[in-house]
Amino acid sequence: MDMRRLLSIVLAFAIGGSHPAAQSTGYAAKRPVFGGACPACPWGAMADIVKAAMKPHGWDVQVCYYCAGGPREARLVSAKAMATPPQNPTAAALPTPQAPIDFGATSVELLQYAYLGIHDFAKDPEGPRTQLRLVANIQTPSYFMVAVNVKSRIDDLRQIAERKMPIKLVARGGATEPINDAVLEHYGLSEEKIKAFGGTVAGGYTKGSDVDVIIGWGALTNAPEYALWYQATQEHDFKYLELPADLRARLAKAFYLQVHEAPLLLRGVDRRIPTIVRDGTAVYGRTDMPDDFAYTLAKALDEQQELFHWSHMPFSYNPKTVWKAWDVPLHPGAARYYKERGYTK
Repeated sequence: MDMRRLLSIVLAFAIGGSHPAAQSTGYAAKRPVFGGACPACPWGAMADIVKAAMKPHGWDVQVCYYCAGGPREARLVSAKAMATPPQNPTAAALPTPQAPIDFGATSVELLQYAYLGIHDFAKDPEGPRTQLRLVANIQTPSYFMVAVNVKSRIDDLRQIAERKMPIKLVARGGATEPINDAVLEHYGLSEEKIKAFGGTVAGGYTKGSDVDVIIGWGALTNAPEYALWYQATQEHDFKYLELPADLRARLAKAFYLQVHEAPLLLRGVDRRIPTIVRDGTAVYGRTDMPDDFAYTLAKALDEQQELFHWSHMPFSYNPKTVWKAWDVPLHPGAARYYKERGYTK
């Protein structure tokens, strides 16, 4: 071997690392990339479950823990985008695969919105993302909560507009998030109107701050998305308002939700509260997902349901709903498995 060839090999190893083959990803390498979120987040917790479930079947799932952010996750998966590292990495940051995302997890509602091109995705130039396919819908209930500070003397959110009250509103995810915007609109409110009354609007809660009204999704779990409920309710006394029956019905239809009752989730809740509920974490991919992988993934999640039980998230596996995601088609590989099991006809 001449010196020039030897030098090129040494340089290749120096640049690519001592195990270049270990860097390959994708279905062909049995190392597909999963678009998830932080390990404490719902979609990150699901990523860890998928990785653990697939390991006995010979699949080494690579996880992107920084590929979430509401509708952003579905956009990344649908576009087969590169996995994204954290915006402000620290020494504790988890490694990010340097490869395109193959599949992932999102809420079943966001998957429906992305597939139809509505709500959060209505203005996206891509239009309906009809290449998306469901593999499994895992039950994950969260509840839309409306809390008012006892000191505010608010009994009905309509009072805010009628009296032009300069309230301090916290709307989890932001007041312009479609579901929050629809709720506020019902009461004659918007971010602009609240600010015009001299009030303030925030998307999150800062410990030690004042707040009059909080709206948004809540769940009894230690996930960053729901932390504001635990922080604020420990520092303030709240009473919880019901959404009117007509509003609940309208929101459920428009946003593909369910009408149900919120249990006694938080400090100050003394009764079951009629509200709207979202109940599903979708594990999904695109039409380019191989049938054998989708089959194995559906099988692995079914046969290892104990992984859901030991998660900090309220995941549960229901054979009657695992294969449903509104209008989003079921992947053929997953459909074959569920039919074999008798979950579908």
